[in-house]
Amino acid sequence: MNVSMNFKTAAFMKSLILSISACIICLMFSTQLDAQVPAAPQTEPVALTGGTIHTISNGVIENGTILFKDGVITAIGTEVELPPGTRTEDVSGKHIYPGLIDAWSQMGIYEIGAVDMTLDINEQGPVNPNVMVERAFDPESRHIGIARSAGILTSVTTPGGGLISGQSAAMKMDGWSWDEMTLKSGVGLIVNWPGTGDADDYEENLDELRDAFANARAYRTARRAMEQGEASRHDLDTRWESMIPVFDGDRPVVVNANEVRQIQDAITWAEEEDVRLIILGGRDAHLVAGHLKTKEIPVIVTEVLASPNRAWEGYDSRYSLPAKLYEAGVQFAIAGGYTAANANRLPLEAGAASAYGLTADEAVKALTLYPAQILGLNDRIGALEEGLDATLLISDGTPVEYATQIEQVYVQGRKSDMKDMHRQLYEKYREKVEQVKSGN
Repeated sequence: MNVSMNFKTAAFMKSLILSISACIICLMFSTQLDAQVPAAPQTEPVALTGGTIHTISNGVIENGTILFKDGVITAIGTEVELPPGTRTEDVSGKHIYPGLIDAWSQMGIYEIGAVDMTLDINEQGPVNPNVMVERAFDPESRHIGIARSAGILTSVTTPGGGLISGQSAAMKMDGWSWDEMTLKSGVGLIVNWPGTGDADDYEENLDELRDAFANARAYRTARRAMEQGEASRHDLDTRWESMIPVFDGDRPVVVNANEVRQIQDAITWAEEEDVRLIILGGRDAHLVAGHLKTKEIPVIVTEVLASPNRAWEGYDSRYSLPAKLYEAGVQFAIAGGYTAANANRLPLEAGAASAYGLTADEAVKALTLYPAQILGLNDRIGALEEGLDATLLISDGTPVEYATQIEQVYVQGRKSDMKDMHRQLYEKYREKVEQVKSGN
C-alpha cells in the first residue's frame, strides 16, 4: 500500500512540476514579449510594383507588378491596369516568390519538447485513420510566427505514431483559429511503414496494415450497399469512413519509408491496394530511382541537413539526394526536420541541396511548386499565377540562400506581422549591447 502511494505521489509531483514549468514559460513569454496579432482579411486591392517576380511556373518578370484582391492574384506582368482604390507598394530592388511549403511538419501540435502537455502528436493505438490533425492545431503556437518570418506560409501538419497515424492537413501560417487557418483538410493518409529489423515483427505489422485496409474496403462496400437499398443498416465507423477517399483515389497514402526494402515493399503494397502512393523520407530513394520513375511515385525528401546512416556512405549522401532524384527524373519535394521548433530551417535544407548538385531554381521549386503538385495544393498555392492565392513573400534574394532576408509576407492577401519572438529577442538584446557600448 505504501509503495502504491509512493508511486502515486511521485506521479503527482512530476505532473505538478511539469504544469508549473509550463506556466512559468508561458508567463515569461507573455510578460516579456508582445504576441503577434493575426492580420485582418484583405479589404482593398493591393499592387506590389517594381520588383522581380519569380512566378516559378512561368519564368521571371523583371520590374513587374502583381495585383491581388480578396486574397487572390488577379493580374501579374509589366503592364497591369490598377483598379480604383488600389493600394500600391513599391518593392523595387526586391524579389517576390510564392510562399514556401513545409510538406512534413508538427506545426501547431508541438510546442515545448520537455513538457508533455504541449505535445499533441500521437493518438493511442496503432490504427487511427480518422484522426484529423487540424482539430488539434494550436493557432497560438510561437513557432508559427517564427516559421512565417522564414517564408514558410503553408505547413502540412502531420500526425505521428502507430501504423496508420491519421490525416495530414495544409495549414495557413496566419489566422485566429484552426478552422480559419485550414487550407485543405485530408491532404494525405499517413502510414508509418514497419521497420525491417525483426523479420517476425515486420510481417506481423504488414498483416495488421493489410487487415486495416481490407476492413475499410469491406466497410465501404457495405455502406454503399446500404445507401443503395441493397443491404440492411450498417453502423457508421469513423475509422473506415475516413479511408473511403483513399479508395476513391481522392486522397493519397503518404508512406514514411527510408530503406530500400521498405520503399520497394511499399510500392508493391500500394499496387495491390490500388492506392496513390507518396514516399516520405526516402533516404535510399536514389537506389531505386528507376523504379520510382517508372511507377511515377513522388518522394518528399526529409532532413537533407543530416549525416549518412551507414559507415560506407559519403559524407554528402543526404545533401546530394535531391540532385540525384532530379537527375533520375523522379518527382520530389524537400521537407525539413519534423519538429515545429526547427521549421524555420526549411530554406537551409533546400540550400544545402543546392550546394550539392541541385540548381538554386530547382531548390526553390522543391519548396513551392513541387510539394504543391505532389500534395494536390497547386490549385491554390505553389506559384504566382492569376487565380491562385496571394500567398507570397518579399525578400532581398533567393529564399534558399543563407544570407537572404525575408522582409514581408502576405498570406491570402493578408499582410502578416513580422515581429516574431526571435526578432523581438534580437532587438531586446541588441539594445542591451548598445547600452553597454554607450556606458549606460
